[in-house]
Amino acid sequence: MKTAEDQVVEEDTRFQDEEDTFFQDIDLLQKHGINMADIKKMKLVGICTIKGIQMTTRKALCNIKGLSEAKVEKIKEAAGKMLNVGFQTAFEYSTRRKQVFNITTGSQEFDKLLGGGIESMAITEAFGEFRTGKTQLSHTFCVCFLVLFHVILDSGPSRPDRLKDIADRFNVDHGAVLDNVLYARAYTSEHQMELLDFVAAKFHEEGGVFKLLIIDSIMALFRVDFSGRGELAERQQKLAQMLSRLQKISEEYNVAVFITNQMTADPGAGMSFQADPKKPIGGHILAHASTTRISLRKGRAEMRIAKIFDSPDMPENEATFAISAGGVTDAKE
Repeated sequence: MKTAEDQVVEEDTRFQDEEDTFFQDIDLLQKHGINMADIKKMKLVGICTIKGIQMTTRKALCNIKGLSEAKVEKIKEAAGKMLNVGFQTAFEYSTRRKQVFNITTGSQEFDKLLGGGIESMAITEAFGEFRTGKTQLSHTFCVCFLVLFHVILDSGPSRPDRLKDIADRFNVDHGAVLDNVLYARAYTSEHQMELLDFVAAKFHEEGGVFKLLIIDSIMALFRVDFSGRGELAERQQKLAQMLSRLQKISEEYNVAVFITNQMTADPGAGMSFQADPKKPIGGHILAHASTTRISLRKGRAEMRIAKIFDSPDMPENEATFAISAGGVTDAKE
């Protein structure tokens, strides 16, 4: 008969085994007859783990230069043998969810609203008008969670000096902060998608080191590259592909994904007597892809109000915070 201590050790070992299989290297496919040349082809497009193969369709794999349908079937079959692709109990899934962590916003009230901060294995979206604190949140995240590295994909010019100001608030060395952030400027929506291949490869290369991926802003380049109703369907399809990739990266490497979004006027708001005639852009595609959506609006002076717009487990509520020289902080009454 097992003692309570034996049971705890067994559960701990099982959790460790699950954590190990979560990040199985794609190189292990060689043991199942897949040659290294084909493995390198997949790595070039950011597929670096066995779970990454499971998350990629056969059609997408066939689009990789040099991979035939026969090779793809063999790769899928090999990956299936190495992963449990069937069902699991809710208890097993909840055990895996213990790997989820939270990143603080810099404000205790804001953290309380989010249940401890933004969480990993999820996409958190913050939308609002200009000067509501979206970029300030991004910068504060990078300093508050200094122990590990972060990646920022930006659609506009970066302001690294802003990180130094926030570092002063937390008494952190400027060099340490800047060294812990990888930054890339995206110039088109296609370039933004290509950078995600680099991100996936980097997350795999330095497994467990990166914990936060920020895209500021998710829709800015799509608004430039696609214009008018004639290109709306294509824009939404490309957006859906990018968001799907982000969700897979967050789950595959256990990172938090934080995206900012812009607002647009809603022509139909006047007909429905809505209090706010503006809405976040991206439509239903973005709304369904984001795990948690946060609405930001201006208050008095440096005060800002954050509201849970949509969340799977958090009630619709509000929190007040402030933007200071040291980034996002608690509002002073």
